[in-house]
Amino acid sequence: MTQTTTPMVHPVARRHPDELLVGFVSISDRASAGTYQDEGIPALREWFGRTLTSPWQDVERLIPDEQAVISRTLIELVDVAGCDLVLTTGGTGPARRDVTPEATLAAGTKVMPGFGEQMRQISLHFVPTAILSRQVAVIRETASRAALIINLPGQPRAIRETLEGLRGEDGKSIVPGIFAAVPYCIDLIGGPYIETDEAVVKGWRPKNAVRAKPAA
Repeated sequence: MTQTTTPMVHPVARRHPDELLVGFVSISDRASAGTYQDEGIPALREWFGRTLTSPWQDVERLIPDEQAVISRTLIELVDVAGCDLVLTTGGTGPARRDVTPEATLAAGTKVMPGFGEQMRQISLHFVPTAILSRQVAVIRETASRAALIINLPGQPRAIRETLEGLRGEDGKSIVPGIFAAVPYCIDLIGGPYIETDEAVVKGWRPKNAVRAKPAA
């Protein structure tokens, strides 16, 4: 089932105090019109399912490349639904219809340039055209809470690579993925404590921010 307009947004009830509420937003004219099978949201859902070991639930949106619609969707997912993290896919290139970065910046209150810089660094290991990608990340703050919003690439493989980073044949990290910084960022803005499967990606925190494991 496809959507060409954003549905009514309602607050999402947390099932656990440390449950992460994450918004998955796929931005594509063709996919939202039903002429192309969206791959972004299924890729994100699969990646989170095998990576997070702490509780989470998602809110999904499939929308066209319309700047006002994108900004409104991001704002509603944070302000109304209560998402702590919002990830978008698609619409970050130089084409005229690619307006995801502009819409994201309009929804944010702080720019987090390191995320886009790191994604391009990772992608440049594969294609020189990675310099054409314009992904941005922002913090959106309200009077009572804040959330992190990140633009990701549109292709499932590129989504996985930018989230996880690159490893050598020995399994050691060559270039860290951006998700390594997400749990501590969410800590700093007052969100839930996120834990990951370190075989996929290790969320980095300073020692004084690491929560002790409960006794067995």
